[in-house]
Amino acid sequence: MSEQKKTIGTSRRGFLKAAGIGSAGLAMTGYPGIARSANAGGTDLIRVALIGCGGRGSGSLQDRFAVGDNVKVVALCDAVEEPMKNTLKLFAETDDKDKLDVGDRMFSGFDGYKDAIGCCDQVLIASPPAFHPIHYKYAVEMGKHVFIEKPFGVDAPGYKMCMAANKIADEKRLTVCGGFQRRHQNDYCEWIQRIHDGEIGDLLATRVYWNGAGAKNRGVRGEGEPEIRFQARDWYFFHWLSGDHIVEQHCHNIDVGNWIHGKGDPLAHPVSCVGMGGRQVRRTPDFPYNECGNIYDHHYVEYTYADGSVMHSQCRQIPGCWNLVTEKVLGSAGHGQIAWLQKKNGPRWQYRANGDKSGFVQEHIDQVHAIRNGEKLHDGWHSATSTMIAVMGRMATYSGKEVQWDEAVDQGKALFPYDAELTFDTPSPLMPGSDGTFEHLVPVPGKYDPFA
Repeated sequence: MSEQKKTIGTSRRGFLKAAGIGSAGLAMTGYPGIARSANAGGTDLIRVALIGCGGRGSGSLQDRFAVGDNVKVVALCDAVEEPMKNTLKLFAETDDKDKLDVGDRMFSGFDGYKDAIGCCDQVLIASPPAFHPIHYKYAVEMGKHVFIEKPFGVDAPGYKMCMAANKIADEKRLTVCGGFQRRHQNDYCEWIQRIHDGEIGDLLATRVYWNGAGAKNRGVRGEGEPEIRFQARDWYFFHWLSGDHIVEQHCHNIDVGNWIHGKGDPLAHPVSCVGMGGRQVRRTPDFPYNECGNIYDHHYVEYTYADGSVMHSQCRQIPGCWNLVTEKVLGSAGHGQIAWLQKKNGPRWQYRANGDKSGFVQEHIDQVHAIRNGEKLHDGWHSATSTMIAVMGRMATYSGKEVQWDEAVDQGKALFPYDAELTFDTPSPLMPGSDGTFEHLVPVPGKYDPFA
């Protein structure tokens, strides 16, 4: 993609095992530490670039600062200028203001990420999900340590791009941390380790939920605003940019369920799924968030694993309904929910917090520890896999058909135009109808073909 760029003026005890990858996978020796790889000057300073300066990008930066190490933000990048200015304002009156040394290294446009990545040792990627595979691949090719917000893309081609980038990261001995912060939380790590150790017997099923009111759009279309710029600004509601909320948001819970079913294998996945979903309230003019786009507002997917166990997945964004965001597990000898387990006719285990950091901060602590101590941390494998599981679920709900994993990966169609030369002057992949809406582009089960 090309776009004219504009420059404006301690790993925890037991985590390696509990994280579902194994200590051999995360604590290999021989990885270059900060003095040799993170900074070309050989100091202990880590130079950071932030790509995507919206709410999650600013949040990731705040969490990165909470690590408390020697770090400087040396570049910002966003498709448009305003979010970068807002990020600078956000930190200007905080104790972290001295950690910003951006100067004129503020890069806008669809290709601005290349210049930002060229300035840093570690890149934080918080751009719209469709761009994550492109930004990730370029970052590891340039030899940078990477933190990527979830999800790792929006479609099967993006998944394969991320898997290729994972291999490059391994070859170059780079750390990769994914925004699936539950993988770095003590309560989840201990809870799932106990499940894997057989505390509730053989695993039969999991139930994962993200049912809530929904997300709010970023405002109406500006007068004369190019269509692709408007959609990039309001990216959440367009499936080619967000993947739909089952991918963008519910991927968290799907990742937890797959972590449980995977029993330590970061490449574990279901073999098939069926689902249903639709757009019940988003098409009505009185929807309280006044959004447009073409995504669904509810999905239900039943995933089946090779061992016969099942993951039941629910996500909904409709106000006034029953809400729940959690994960539940059923075994042959008990059941549970984060962060407790109840044995049949036995004692109940309950996790007790002891000064735990939030997962949003702990994931950055873990990555910085790995960078500075020359250890391996690679979240890319399970993060890309869990993203593809969510994509597979969307393919099932959009089509109303059973979807097989191998078929989804090998033949799943691209939502994002990877080969296009994107600029704000080019047509968007999705264009509104004569009524100004995108209802004609909402997938219809029974008619939608996820492979065409």
